[in-house]
Amino acid sequence: MSGPGLAGHGELRHDGAAVVRWLARGVHEVPESVEWLSPAESARLTGLRFPKRRAEVRLARWTAKQAIARVLDLSDDAGSLALIEIRAAPTGAPAAFVGDQRAPVAVSMSDRADWAVCVVGPADLAVGCDLELVEPRTDAFVRDWFTPDEQRLVFGAEPGDGRCLLANLVWSAKESALKVLQTGLRRDTRSVEVDIVEVAGHERWAPLVVRAEEGTAFPGWWRRYGDFVLTFAADGDSGPPVSLEQPPRLAGATPSHSWLPEP
Repeated sequence: MSGPGLAGHGELRHDGAAVVRWLARGVHEVPESVEWLSPAESARLTGLRFPKRRAEVRLARWTAKQAIARVLDLSDDAGSLALIEIRAAPTGAPAAFVGDQRAPVAVSMSDRADWAVCVVGPADLAVGCDLELVEPRTDAFVRDWFTPDEQRLVFGAEPGDGRCLLANLVWSAKESALKVLQTGLRRDTRSVEVDIVEVAGHERWAPLVVRAEEGTAFPGWWRRYGDFVLTFAADGDSGPPVSLEQPPRLAGATPSHSWLPEP
């Protein structure tokens, strides 16, 4: 698939400004068949030993293919989705292809508790996203992985939901920025510091900034959806991510762990 078939990516720019789209899907929506996977993806899935990892890979790929198909104005039948392939760049970051052609988009994926998110942006914008549960984090976790200023932010909140939100929000924003840097957790998480510019991310997207120790700043956004917190960062300015559907399915999502064996 090439040429006119990839024309739909124009919606990732508006008046010259970058527009980032996102989509969420749950594990219950992933087809049992593998006809929507490319041969390489199917072979990789077969080689995965653990059910949890197989479920995560299937969910992340399904979500990404659905998002990319919508952005590029491609069909979402199984045969068309099989032509969309998520490959790993040398850095390990995901790269989208349609057939043998690199798709004109940048993508980032994240999954947690049987839900996945994919963000899609213009090809010249490095993007990162992360999905986390709002759940307790130990004091030791915060001390080991957060900078002194981030620790003061988290420990300054009253114990309970507020502290859980801040701990997971900071962690999620770090993960998003490390994906923009294409290092992931190979890099010390304390080498990037999160500034929660606005704390109103319950009813709308709120801004944040992640600053790397070398002086680079990554603008980002965050929003809470029920038990989940979603963050986004990029190496350039863009508005808050725009859902490819309304309301986004994450708004009604319930975390689960379907890979666990039945009792």
